[in-house]
Amino acid sequence: MILRLLLLSIRSRFGPRLAPTDVARTTFRVLPTDLDVLNHMNNGVYLSIMDLGRIDLMARSGVWPELQRRGYYPVVVSSTITYRRSLEPWQTFTVESRIVGLDDVAGYVEQRFVRDGEVCARGVIKARFLKKSGGIVPIPELAELFGLDPDDHPLPEWLADWSAAASLPPRREPTPSVWD
Repeated sequence: MILRLLLLSIRSRFGPRLAPTDVARTTFRVLPTDLDVLNHMNNGVYLSIMDLGRIDLMARSGVWPELQRRGYYPVVVSSTITYRRSLEPWQTFTVESRIVGLDDVAGYVEQRFVRDGEVCARGVIKARFLKKSGGIVPIPELAELFGLDPDDHPLPEWLADWSAAASLPPRREPTPSVWD
């Protein structure tokens, strides 16, 4: 992934500019190191490549340098992915990344793995942005940085339902095991 990140950094720097609300299309190739024992792309690799797709969106939209300047960084809070068709060795595919909505504490990005016009997999992540100095970046500040009007980017109902269902209970100290 490090080599891909380095290549992506160069490509993003010189690639076409995007608005944060645009769809970023990032092309990849299935490498031998991506494969599982069944000789197709390993399910965990999809999540790592999704990270790169989001970085490409933020870099080409000009948001990434501003996040770094302010000492902000994204963290994935939840993710889900559905697979339809395998990606095989050496095949090229495109990851399409777009912001789908905001709620009170997070942003949501949909990402699709597309090959020959067919969606092979689709994932959604819920992300927060944290401050290196501590704390969470408030959504109004984040929306302004990304040039988003939260009223124009409401969270689809199915995504709000998923987010609520996937949430963990509040932290407690110490957390007892549910299996004990």
